[in-house]
Amino acid sequence: MRLPDFILQNLEPILQAWEDFARTIHTPGTDLDREGLRDHAEQMLRAIVLDLRTTQTVQEQIDKAQGLAPQHDDETPAETHAMTRLMAGFSIDQMVSEYRALRTSVLSQWLDQVKHGTPLEVDDMNRFHEAIDQALAESIASYSRAVEASRNVFLGILGHDLRTPLGAILLGADMLRRSESIGERGTRVATQIYTSVQRASQIVGDLLDLTRCQMGPGIPVKRVAVDLAPICERIVEEIRAFHPDAEIILHTKTQAFGLFDGPRIEQVFSNIISNAVQHGGARLPINVELTATAETVVFTVHNLGEPIPVDVLPFIFNPMGRFSQRSVIEHGPTAGLGLGLFIASEIVSAHQGSIEVESCAETGTVFQVSVPLSAA
Repeated sequence: MRLPDFILQNLEPILQAWEDFARTIHTPGTDLDREGLRDHAEQMLRAIVLDLRTTQTVQEQIDKAQGLAPQHDDETPAETHAMTRLMAGFSIDQMVSEYRALRTSVLSQWLDQVKHGTPLEVDDMNRFHEAIDQALAESIASYSRAVEASRNVFLGILGHDLRTPLGAILLGADMLRRSESIGERGTRVATQIYTSVQRASQIVGDLLDLTRCQMGPGIPVKRVAVDLAPICERIVEEIRAFHPDAEIILHTKTQAFGLFDGPRIEQVFSNIISNAVQHGGARLPINVELTATAETVVFTVHNLGEPIPVDVLPFIFNPMGRFSQRSVIEHGPTAGLGLGLFIASEIVSAHQGSIEVESCAETGTVFQVSVPLSAA
């Protein structure tokens, strides 16, 4: 008996085996009923039968094996199954185990028939493995997309809700540090609170920007006519005040007047200079230069010290690519999320500009940002 015919004729025993296995999976949610345990299993099996009965060329088989199967606009049963399993509390490992159990159940029952004299079509088995793998890939992709979307929504809500209490604390700390009645010690404590809340607000802003980049076309910018030279000077002064031991040398040769989103470019200046202060050599100078041509403004930050590792350099603007277990061990859990350079690169891209980095032990590390003076 051909495998697609066997599946249709033995649909109920196969579904019962699926249900029995799904019942053994423990999830934090409420126990599923019979219909919930069998969720979309029948539709997936019928889709597999249809695939097995569809003529397939050698090239189509190669494409499917390489993950290049034709994409469909409609949501497949495997994709829907992943969503319902996620909502039911299944982990991705538990969902994958269902497919392993389904594969084993179908083939073991079919091979029992073969032992009783039914001719074996090896191609049916190969095609069945391909179909199961395709359904599994669709489920994993759907599950991952849903998890990523829910994470982004959570980060957006978290960042939005944190801004109000942080703003209130920032305002109160600012009032206290300006008060003359709390004494020198009170002023020092209030200033420390104010600085810490400013840092927390910046982290929240970075999380919101990350969420915008993940859920939309990127960081929005609003261009207005502005001179970047005084903005750069102010950012350097702020960082000097925050890091009094750092030697930051600023070179501004001319005005940098053009159409920019001033507050966003401030973030670029602040993130790149702060990164140089944090990772540059102790008490070694950091050179910051801002120049402008007829069409472009160029911002350069050069610091000496330990170079960026070669394996990290290609991912320096990607916080996910920069993460590794080794980095957590070496720098500890308080080293930060590494969003600053990512946010800076997204802001530069939104201005149709470019950001590059070079790093070696001999000459140090150089970040260079080039942004056109006007919108394309």
